[in-house]
Amino acid sequence: MGLTEWAYCLSQSMLSKPLPRRWAHSLGVAERARSLSPILGNDAELLEAAAVLHDVGYSPSIATTGFHPLDGARFLRDQESADERVVRLVAHHSCALLEAEERGLRRELETEFELERPELVDALIASDMTTTPDGMHTTPAARLDEIVQRYGPDTIVGRFIQRAAPEIYAAAERVEGRMARATAGAQPM
Repeated sequence: MGLTEWAYCLSQSMLSKPLPRRWAHSLGVAERARSLSPILGNDAELLEAAAVLHDVGYSPSIATTGFHPLDGARFLRDQESADERVVRLVAHHSCALLEAEERGLRRELETEFELERPELVDALIASDMTTTPDGMHTTPAARLDEIVQRYGPDTIVGRFIQRAAPEIYAAAERVEGRMARATAGAQPM
């Protein structure tokens, strides 16, 4: 079984029944990641696998800290012996260090999981932040607004996402720029 096939099967088994909307979102994020293959080169499969697994830490069967990037990465590392790069992308997806700081878990996240290459981190941020909770395409601005509305501006998630907004916009712009160059004939990264 290949990396992406394994990732889809695992994510589906963890999310589809207990959290069908989260599963739909994960499928949409994976689709967005797949669309970035012109700029991903040999890392296209890796990013798609991380994209479909990025929210696996929400699964009630493994949620222990309540911080899904950390719970998901620990599960993938400790229970699934997953590819180290997939684990790192899941651990740090969508500016997770900032949310970890809000939760008092930054030191744990930083010491347990190294950051992955910035180009891949950007691609996962862009994929996640251009996908609605139902798996449809959206803009980063609409996605950030939706998150603040859903959680509230004064909650941990609301505060974190507002702090992360400049980096989310910057990552999306960097990815768009690389895609524009790739479609204009530039080589993948």
